[in-house]
Amino acid sequence: MYTKELELTLAKLAKELLAKLAKQLLLNNPEETMEALQRVIRYNDWRYYVQSDPVLSDYEYDQLFAWLKQLEQENPHLVSADSPTQKVAQGLAAAATPTAAGKAPEGATKAFPTVQHLVPMLSLDNSYNADDLVDWDRKVREQSGLTDIEYCIEPKFDGASISLIYENDKITRGATRGDGVAGEDITVNIRQIKFIPDTANFSKYDIQTIEIRGEVLINKDTFKAFNDQRAANNLPPLANPRNAASGSLRMVDPKEVAKRGLEAFVYHMSYHVMERGKEEPKEILTHSNTLDMLSKLGFRSPAKEKKVVKGIQAVVDYCHAFETERDNLPYEIDGMVIKVNDYALQDKLGMTTHHPRWAMAYKFKARQATSKLRKVEFQVGRTGSITPVAKIDPVPIGGVTVGSISLFNEDVVREKDLKIGDTVLVERAGDVIPYIVKSVADLRDGSEQDIVFPTNCPVCNSKLEKPEGESVWRCPNINCEAQVIERMIHFVSKDAMDIRSLGESNVRKFYSLGLMKDIPGIYELDFGKLEQLEGFGKKSLSNLQAAIEQSKAQPLHRLIFGLGIRYVGETTAKTLANAIHHLLDYKGWTAEQLLELEDIGPKVAGSISQFFANADNIAVLQKLESLGVNLRNNKSTQETGGSLDGQTFLFTGTLTKLKRSDAEELVEQQGGKILSGVSSKLNYLVVGEEAGSKLEKAKKINTIRILTEDEFIKLANITI
Repeated sequence: MYTKELELTLAKLAKELLAKLAKQLLLNNPEETMEALQRVIRYNDWRYYVQSDPVLSDYEYDQLFAWLKQLEQENPHLVSADSPTQKVAQGLAAAATPTAAGKAPEGATKAFPTVQHLVPMLSLDNSYNADDLVDWDRKVREQSGLTDIEYCIEPKFDGASISLIYENDKITRGATRGDGVAGEDITVNIRQIKFIPDTANFSKYDIQTIEIRGEVLINKDTFKAFNDQRAANNLPPLANPRNAASGSLRMVDPKEVAKRGLEAFVYHMSYHVMERGKEEPKEILTHSNTLDMLSKLGFRSPAKEKKVVKGIQAVVDYCHAFETERDNLPYEIDGMVIKVNDYALQDKLGMTTHHPRWAMAYKFKARQATSKLRKVEFQVGRTGSITPVAKIDPVPIGGVTVGSISLFNEDVVREKDLKIGDTVLVERAGDVIPYIVKSVADLRDGSEQDIVFPTNCPVCNSKLEKPEGESVWRCPNINCEAQVIERMIHFVSKDAMDIRSLGESNVRKFYSLGLMKDIPGIYELDFGKLEQLEGFGKKSLSNLQAAIEQSKAQPLHRLIFGLGIRYVGETTAKTLANAIHHLLDYKGWTAEQLLELEDIGPKVAGSISQFFANADNIAVLQKLESLGVNLRNNKSTQETGGSLDGQTFLFTGTLTKLKRSDAEELVEQQGGKILSGVSSKLNYLVVGEEAGSKLEKAKKINTIRILTEDEFIKLANITI
């Protein structure tokens, strides 16, 4: 049993070993280092597979595991039979122990019985570089006696592993991975998961019994929606989709499991028994064919994502290409799995006690790392929101060095129990924005300090306010220097007035020099003074002057978006622009009138009404118009009577023949409307290359018609 004291010791030992590894130093001798590595790896296996709460990032764990393997190769006489390199990972066999705090993971249970897998669920050997793949291919060719191997490549899903058994076409058992030899029987919860059918026609292929392996996931959109709901109920967010999926599988109430929106991919046939006298069909002679068979039987398998190639260079090329696409997938992956495609050759190659020799995982750039939280700064946004920003020891994650991380608001800091001086687990999510997953409380030594929120604005010293029902503190002073600068930065941005050459750095510089004090000041810049500044030549100033002048004629919806009204995004800005002739018409509108506009709710209506009731805002708009900025809706009303009249559209992915902005404008010119997201109100989803989660969501709504770019061009009667 892991006591609190032992957990603290092992967590600190893990950090000591990582520090030694970075400098290629042993503790005192190889034997002592190997013993320490084994203890740390076993402990992290328990934290990862059982508690779903690791103390190391995946990359750090892999580094220590690789170091242990290297030391064992260099000192074969010191290799012990119970080394983690010789066995599958520690898991539920040791999982009867509670957590250090004496609590089980949220919603989890120990009531599930332990069951044996028909075939052990081994780990995969892995690497972060292509050279190791080439070396692995060399070993496969040497052991097989072949010169060219056919491989099947598929995504490495970042979820919770499961094992499923079907007998006579019916599911008879679903289990967690556990220690790889035995896991927990979670059949009742497995039945709540999408794409795991209760019955599957394996008898069509003369299969009587089959054990298949898979991964349970929560897709990105579902995970975000679930966390948004938790936030609305004042509950702490779940750390990441992988932990959420793992914890959900072991909840007591199947109804609660169903609410989590779990999905599953199956990716491997580990065992099968044919009906008496029947020969194996071609569908199960290769791994690739098996994935196709599972897909046809109603399972979700990587049949579409997989690729069969010959030769290791083709493997490397596909892995590199797929890594660039990972953020466009609706679910998280952390690498690719490469398998010898032919099952007979897999049997010939065999396996070690830890991993099969016929498979290898190629891991993508690390998305997680641990670092030290050194301090927290409080930044003021354009709407007065106070955002705590963590300053950590810079750490490379996924090819980017991260040193600053938004903590969003005070509630997040409290829910995650963050303190100055904490060791924190940092992750870059699919949208590449870094965030702190959690603090590693096991490593605290008592010197950590609470994060104290300010009561006054850190810029203008105004008393902060926290509106009822909100989690964000705000500075109420709209003339606060920080807010003024942020509003100008937003106003000139690409999706707003698109004033190129006047980016964030120039806005801040011109403001600090007194050359530009507010949004109207953008159109009153003294170019004679700018010429005297270092780094501003005639060409750059000419381009800036032209960009400012061109912005005056921007469509009204861009100006509305650029004003930075709370809750008003690009789509709402278009709705507002199309409803009036002149922007100042809204000066007399009530919140009730605004609510009559499509997709505008009470919160948005209240914010818009409040903006136009403010005399200072009206004065800014009047000043902008006097400076030549367009405040009129040149279309006056939305186009009607066109071929797309009354139809709603949404574009996703990369269009190759049209710019997305041009395509959206074409829709509106023909009477159609652009929506901001997938819903039952959407008529058409136009799908370009690298389409992401919107496509997956649209497939679940029968009324949405999914079009390719060419089909859209034909529908809109566009001539290219």
